Formats: sequence, C-alpha cells, structure tokens
Amino acid sequence: MNKKEKAKLVDERLEALYPDVACALEHHDDPFRLLIMAILSAQCTDARVNIVSGPLFERFPDARSIAESSEGELEELIRSVGLYNSKAKNIRRCCRTLVDEFGGEIPEAMEDLLKLGGVGRKVANLIRGDVFGLGGIVADTHCIRITNKLGLVDSHDPVKVERQLEGLIPRQRQTDFCHRLVHFGRDCCIARAPQCDVCVLADCCEACQKGESA
Repeated sequence: MNKKEKAKLVDERLEALYPDVACALEHHDDPFRLLIMAILSAQCTDARVNIVSGPLFERFPDARSIAESSEGELEELIRSVGLYNSKAKNIRRCCRTLVDEFGGEIPEAMEDLLKLGGVGRKVANLIRGDVFGLGGIVADTHCIRITNKLGLVDSHDPVKVERQLEGLIPRQRQTDFCHRLVHFGRDCCIARAPQCDVCVLADCCEACQKGESA
C-alpha cells in the first residue's frame, strides 16, 4: 500500500484503540492553561506538568498575573519541571505579549502564536487544534518516532515531519491522530521496549517487519 493508504489504516486502528482521546495535559478546557502547560512540557513528562499545574494556576490564573509577578515566585512553583529558569523567562515573555498585544487572550493565527515566548510550531499546532479546532500536526517525540518506524515519514526534523504528515492525515483528524500517537507511544510502542507482539500496527510497521526495536 502507498503512504496515503497506510496513514488511513493507521489512523483508523488508532481511533479504534483510543476512541475518546484527549490531550494528556489536564488543562480543564482552559486555553491559557493549555498554553502554559505546553511550554512547561518541553523535556518534561505530562504527568509532572499536571502535578505542578494545580498550585501554579491557583496562584497565577491568567496572563496578567504572571506578567506582573515578582522575580522568583514563578520559578519556585515550576522548579520540579526542569529547565525552570529558562521556562519561567519564556512564560513571562509569553504573558507580557499576550497582555500587551492580544488583550490577554490566546491568538488563533500561527504567526501570532509564534510571537509568544516559548512557543514553536509544535505548541502552536497544539493550541490551534485543541482550542480552535483548526487541526495541525503536533510533531512531538512520540509523533516523530512512531511515524518514522511506521514508514509514514522519512525525517526526524519536526518541521519536515509536520509537512509530510499534513499531506497524509486529513486536517480535521490531525489533532486526535497526534493525541492518539502519544497514548500509543506510552502504552505499546514504548521507546525502549516496544510491544511489537501485541501491536495493532505490527503488520504495517516497517520497524516491526525488519525486527527493529527502536
């Protein structure tokens, strides 16, 4: 089968496996929370970000509260996520831009989202998909690793993976497809110990057919 046919098959099987998928970041349908949590999730587990988010948003419920915060207070609340100093700087820059340019609201356009501190295409596509229903490929580590193993893409560059998958997955299905890859990567296609013997995608996975484990 060609890549388009394989992508459709993979998408359908993942949907059957995870019919009611949701973002692993527990943002409670709050766009601001999702944005900040996505920035925090860089090189950190979603589970850790979920733990930190409770006290964080109790103290800082909106962009203005962070933009006007005292130096060190934000850092202390996010210390356990790793790289907390640089993340705090990015989040403050993000919130100041939100307040100064967007009235404290999350913008919809890609070019506007990319103006925000700590926001690259991965986070921007997450926001555009989950908040605005616009789709977009979230080329995170799970997405890049699994789609390469499947043979759907031939690059580990996030932008190239995004572009290649955009041509294979219909826009209205892209957001859920990427969320399902995250769950699948944690449950079955585990980076260090893939469960190929019980994998629903084994028959169409190039890595499984070659006997490769990573």
